[in-house]
Amino acid sequence: MPAAIILAAGNSTRLGRPKQSVMLQGETLLERAARSAHEAGLSPVIVVLKPELDFGYATQQLGCVIVLNDKAAEGLASSIRLGINTAQLLKAEGAIILTCDQPTLTAEHLCALAAQPTIIAGSGYAGKIGIPAYFPASAFEALLQLHGDTGARDLLRNARVVPNESLALDIDTEADLARAQALF
Repeated sequence: MPAAIILAAGNSTRLGRPKQSVMLQGETLLERAARSAHEAGLSPVIVVLKPELDFGYATQQLGCVIVLNDKAAEGLASSIRLGINTAQLLKAEGAIILTCDQPTLTAEHLCALAAQPTIIAGSGYAGKIGIPAYFPASAFEALLQLHGDTGARDLLRNARVVPNESLALDIDTEADLARAQALF
């Protein structure tokens, strides 16, 4: 069973407030991402947070494993490494890396990403391959070598693509949030 790794240790600087706590349809964006992961049957659902963010209790209530990234300022790769380390400790056979700021994400899309468990798969939208993305355990060592704020972009270059143009809507600004609220 693949794990879900929800990267939620970012600063949300463009939005000006923590994205994780933004409400949409009666749930926070973080709760929404965790719910989608659980509905897809991903286990465990690992949430990577900064220690100063106070979302741990709420996500634990959703059955998530919380890991605190005290190196979040180092960039996105530090959260990926922490999530992958946790997935390895919990014997995950693969992992889907996602964020909480793509409100159109569905359990069906997550299942499609993991449909071929030995092959890296990324989401196709806006002319690129991005997250959410699935990585088999055989790719974990490469993910543990990542540094900085670029994420796993290089590993996704030749990935199997699961198209979903709706994922182009990610909440980075108040205008993005207004579009999501209008959509839902």
